Amino acid sequence: MRRLLALLLVLMVVSISGCIGNDTITESGKATITVTDALGRSVEVPAKVSRVVAVGPGALRLVVYLNASDMVVGVEDFEKSYNFGRPYIIAHPELRKLPTVGPGGPGKLPDFEALVELKPDVIFITYVDRKTADEIQSKTGVPVVVLSYGQLTTFEDADLFKSLELAGKILGREKRAEEVINFIKATQEDLMERTADVEPKTVFVGGIGYKGAHGMESTEASYPPFIVVHAKNVADELGSGHQFIDKEKLLEWQPDYIFIDEGGLQLILDDYSKTPDFYASLRAVKEGNVYGILPYNFYTTNIGTALADAYFIGKVLYPEKFSDVDPAKKADEIYTFLLGKPVYDVMKEQFGGFGKIDLSNGTVSYSLPVSP
Repeated sequence: MRRLLALLLVLMVVSISGCIGNDTITESGKATITVTDALGRSVEVPAKVSRVVAVGPGALRLVVYLNASDMVVGVEDFEKSYNFGRPYIIAHPELRKLPTVGPGGPGKLPDFEALVELKPDVIFITYVDRKTADEIQSKTGVPVVVLSYGQLTTFEDADLFKSLELAGKILGREKRAEEVINFIKATQEDLMERTADVEPKTVFVGGIGYKGAHGMESTEASYPPFIVVHAKNVADELGSGHQFIDKEKLLEWQPDYIFIDEGGLQLILDDYSKTPDFYASLRAVKEGNVYGILPYNFYTTNIGTALADAYFIGKVLYPEKFSDVDPAKKADEIYTFLLGKPVYDVMKEQFGGFGKIDLSNGTVSYSLPVSP
């Protein structure tokens, strides 16, 4: 009888906790779970979380994607200073009013005293090593969970998805994490299916931001928006990731289309005014095939903007495959799902938006490509 009662008691505990082997009870009487973060660290966190801080490039963005911005109790000065170029802050300006937890930015530690005072249940952080994560946890007494964006060579990145799942579990947003992952996967699949049988156009992207704004010489090999629409990136011969080139290389490559990351647009216009003959020698410029796209590398990757760029690029290169797509409306559809609000108009106001760039007289005009 005693064994039977003991067995029933165990079953009741399992039923209540819902997760045998994960939930434990601390000396303070609070239930906790143990998770493994992106660095392979075992971290004990509260089973129920209501107060969080997200520091480091992209950490706050992932929390917003998970519809958990209401749990955030403090943000970095970088997030508070201005809302330029980061759709998650544009959609949630209330985050900028929260207390500060440090300066923000790659390699900059948060303010330990501020973290202790705010008493978050968990600190999410990106782009730190194990030693730094352990130091923050030790000095604040708050569980530190490291998240990762992975390499993001395409939008279907295993490390990113694992981090969304991990943060979703901790925040009680498992279903939302699954929805976000499925949305990103489905969007990429749609782009790739639309362009599966196209004759690839040769393309180049200039003006890519990299620790600041740059001109035409700043580009990216294995550029995700090009990959998912089966465009042939002339810079891929350089390897992968961000690249600086000699502008003269463009005269050799002569891509069919040039896309300009509008974060570097003004620098390119300034350069055009100094070297118009160079630009006049580019086939894409002569044929009017120069287009502006929104910058998405801002405090690491704004995934929604990158997906929106891909639809616009697809519309430009293969309009017959995207005849049902209005790039501006598609952008707001993506932003609304990920962030809860449409923010394309604000991004357009800040950078210029999707459209054709006319460099011939140093001015910029925007128009959508017309499907045949």
